[in-house]
Amino acid sequence: MSRRAQVLSVVASLVLLAVTPVAPVSPAAAATPTSAKPATVIKRSVFGTSVQGRDLVAFRLGEPKRPRVKTVVLMAAMHGNESAPSQILRALVDGLPVVALDLWVIPTYNPDGVAAGTRKNAHGVDLNRNFPNDWKDLDGSYESGPKPASEPETKAVMDFLEKVDPDTILSFHQPLTGVDTDTKNPRLARRVARKLELPRRTLDCGGTCHGTMTGWFNNNFDGSALTVEYGANPTRHRMRNVAPDQVLSVFRAVRGRSGADPLTF
Repeated sequence: MSRRAQVLSVVASLVLLAVTPVAPVSPAAAATPTSAKPATVIKRSVFGTSVQGRDLVAFRLGEPKRPRVKTVVLMAAMHGNESAPSQILRALVDGLPVVALDLWVIPTYNPDGVAAGTRKNAHGVDLNRNFPNDWKDLDGSYESGPKPASEPETKAVMDFLEKVDPDTILSFHQPLTGVDTDTKNPRLARRVARKLELPRRTLDCGGTCHGTMTGWFNNNFDGSALTVEYGANPTRHRMRNVAPDQVLSVFRAVRGRSGADPLTF
């Protein structure tokens, strides 16, 4: 081929490239991430209302569809003046996704009591003496209500637990500092005490604990309910930054990474 023919061939190729249309890239395709951050909260469930009409809310976290995972319920602020452990549950809701557990958290069981800063609900009833298990007509600080399950909060929690049917419940309180070992599952109690760095102790209510949530659950379900008591003034750092992962470690669960092996009790 002559030099003139070579030049004409190159020019023709350049012209062809200049006029060939290029398919546009859609903004949606360009912006599509390679991986999406998983949601921490799988479900927000309003399972009842308080005496004063405040929502009773449970958040579902974790991996409910993963094989062999345990279903666990954590609840706090059953007594409105014992609200510090609610921070543990809020930190779980606000944090990274939970792995290797089907977890329900109820940060505020007694919202009216929390709003008023009182142990009892808006009817003046101690919700942890109102369950239909060895109920007794109590007065004073432990007012148990006119009859078992008289309170809307009690009825709502009973219905919720009957539907969820958890393997384990941890009910957080203050200020007695310890994990109740006089319970249905002593092995679990020992493990919780060790992981949460709390002493083991018998929480006997100064006698017989009448109408408690843990007593009702333990006597009516296959799973185990356990009372966990923090001190009067736990630090915010402990509640928000330390205790959440300690609680998950009880069940060999973690936050934000895979590979955990669910614990079998």
